[in-house]
Amino acid sequence: MVTKMSSEAGGQVQQIGNRLNDPLRVAIAGRLKAGKSTLVNALIGRRVAPTAVGECTRVVTRFRYGPADRIDVVTRDGDRHSLPLDEDGMVPARLGVPASRVACVDVTLTSDRLRDLTVVDTPGLASTDVASSERAEQAVGIDPDSAGEVAAAEAVVYVFTQAVRADDRAALEAFHTASANLATSPINAIGVLGKVDTLVGGAGDPWPVAGPLAAQQAGLLARTVGDVVPVGALLAETAEAGRLTASDRDALAQLAALPAAALTLLLTSADLFRTRPAPISTAQRERLLTRLDLYGVGFACAQLTAEPRLSTSELIKRLLAASGFPRLRDTVDRTFRWRSDAIKAGWALTRLQRLAGFTPDSRDRAALRDALEAALRDPAYHRLRLLDAAQRAATGVVPLPQPWEQELVRLATSDDPRFILGLPAADAAELRAAAIAAAGRWRSYAVDDAGPAQARLAQVASRGFHLLSQGVGPCRI
Repeated sequence: MVTKMSSEAGGQVQQIGNRLNDPLRVAIAGRLKAGKSTLVNALIGRRVAPTAVGECTRVVTRFRYGPADRIDVVTRDGDRHSLPLDEDGMVPARLGVPASRVACVDVTLTSDRLRDLTVVDTPGLASTDVASSERAEQAVGIDPDSAGEVAAAEAVVYVFTQAVRADDRAALEAFHTASANLATSPINAIGVLGKVDTLVGGAGDPWPVAGPLAAQQAGLLARTVGDVVPVGALLAETAEAGRLTASDRDALAQLAALPAAALTLLLTSADLFRTRPAPISTAQRERLLTRLDLYGVGFACAQLTAEPRLSTSELIKRLLAASGFPRLRDTVDRTFRWRSDAIKAGWALTRLQRLAGFTPDSRDRAALRDALEAALRDPAYHRLRLLDAAQRAATGVVPLPQPWEQELVRLATSDDPRFILGLPAADAAELRAAAIAAAGRWRSYAVDDAGPAQARLAQVASRGFHLLSQGVGPCRI
């Protein structure tokens, strides 16, 4: 694709090409103590990322698939040294190297969930400690030495707590810049309203509050993330990582057998749960709090009161459903896994465009621009034009009516004509007719109703639907 380039620019092009063959990298970002590492553990299906404050929580940690469990600490000067997982199977709290010298921690795990998704856990933002805040700013891409792994991610999950704050938006903008102006858009970024189990006091049901609050956050960040999903990450981690045992279930059953008034008083606060008379030991109560918190304990007790013979495995399934995590998992699949090739192609395009604009050698710049223009003219690479158009529309750079914007994003990020056209039960002839109609509709919009910027996007979309109609034949469906 690109010829007659210097070794430096050619090497960068090769690196971009190599990334297209790797699993999609998703960065988990957010405020300090927002529950990011707990969410990482739920996504991986293992409790391996430490959730208590330590050296390892102040550096970028990458979790990827490998044939064996292994930890490598990578320092800023490029050295690597290996560490074993600790006795609990987690990344050790102490790394053997000061956090200020660590570029990232590279963790390979045998988890099948990491075969097509590399998860990057980032430090917290907006610490009350100045030094920690500076490190947090570095972690979202301001300092290239410590933020290289974050900047290499093609997508982001941003974890919020109860309100979107100004520095949350600033952090997303920093990530947007560090990731070649691609990673924080509705195409490949989602938000998580974390710790929903703490939104109301004691063991109260948080979901009547969590749903509207997440919807409000989604509205505030409509041009930055595709959705905001409420999740009780602690419950999700416990269920997904297999942390609830038969003994825990039996302890919960003993609590469930208490008179209703006594159980209600016990679940009023963590202090009362620890100190009030109860049929289980203090150690058992503390264990349940660290795995379920009060909401999870109350929910589990309600399930066991209604069905005293409920099995441990069934209780775990219900706790997982109560965490909201299945919706998040589906959203990650729909937004990231199913769009992986499209996201990576868009990431590569923006990286190449940036390289073409900033590489110092004028011959390299010309060669890159020529190659990009040739690729964008080739019908086989029209997806790149669509991704660029969808990115501009989704971020509001070029405003479109919302239904048109949504249709363009579907066209750019999916290969399923039924999903793109919103016709889940259509046959080949109906899909082809709908694609031709869409192409004509976008062409008319470009000519009659759109401004210059909108017209350019509409022409790209019209061409995309025309190509879609050609690909939808009787033999293909």
